[in-house]
Amino acid sequence: MSDYQSTNKNNAHGSGDSKNPDRQTAVFSTDDKQEALSCSLVLSAVGISHTLHKKQDNILLFVVADDALEANRQLRAYLKENENWPPRPGAPEHNFTPLLQPPTLLLVGSLVLFYTITGPWAEHSFWFSHGAGDAEAILKNQEYYRLVTALTLHADTVHLLGNCLFGGFLFHFFCKLTGNGMGLFSMLLTATLANYINVALHGSDHLFVGFSTAVFAVIGMLSMISGKLRSDKRYLRILPFMAGAALLAMIGSSGERTDLGAHFFGLGCGLGSGWLLNRPIALQLRDSLAVQAILFSISITAIIVAWQLALP
Repeated sequence: MSDYQSTNKNNAHGSGDSKNPDRQTAVFSTDDKQEALSCSLVLSAVGISHTLHKKQDNILLFVVADDALEANRQLRAYLKENENWPPRPGAPEHNFTPLLQPPTLLLVGSLVLFYTITGPWAEHSFWFSHGAGDAEAILKNQEYYRLVTALTLHADTVHLLGNCLFGGFLFHFFCKLTGNGMGLFSMLLTATLANYINVALHGSDHLFVGFSTAVFAVIGMLSMISGKLRSDKRYLRILPFMAGAALLAMIGSSGERTDLGAHFFGLGCGLGSGWLLNRPIALQLRDSLAVQAILFSISITAIIVAWQLALP
């Protein structure tokens, strides 16, 4: 009758019934050998004698007539409980690849080129008097463009090189995760917000320049994005904050001209922005070439417009 047979017997039933499929009832049929063996294990676990027979491309599972009702019930319960199991492997969580390489050289090159034009901080410098972050001008005269222009100015060469080397390295990998347009836009927006919070809390007697606020904003966003862990352990959720705080303590809280407030609020706003970038809608939008192009254009335009407003 068959070219494949596997018998599983239990002492509760005679061996004659188990060896003769004509005196048994088929309760399950499948063309998947692994599924047939799994169902066989289910019946064995509940003590139901059964046999497996292969007919053409199907494998049939037989039990004696008296056990057919219980066997069907056990198999239905098993199949329902294991429906859609194992789950189909989903797409990798971080499988995003930007269409173009991050504009790291464009960013770093622009900062260096602009520094050769503006020079270091000088008391009567045309560029610094019109573009530096002057809290009094921002709060009293609503010169909010200074929140952006201040990011492009540097007090000295050491300040510039530190921001370009360290910031360029972080910005490159940040855009690898977010896309060029979304990465540049979120960095600029987060750093601008951090500068405003720093100014509002410092009051009118505060001057600042430098790209370091944006660097710490990127640190915060990277910490939050890379710290997205699928775990039920709540203590793991504070890892992004710990990583960001450690970097702030190591590289952002020392030096004669260090603006600790700008670094701290850059990091804090970066953590918040990183949380938003992890939302499903942001993960979907980063795949859109149109969205990336629009955000990149907005970012470049915002910097140009800010300097047009700053210059007389």
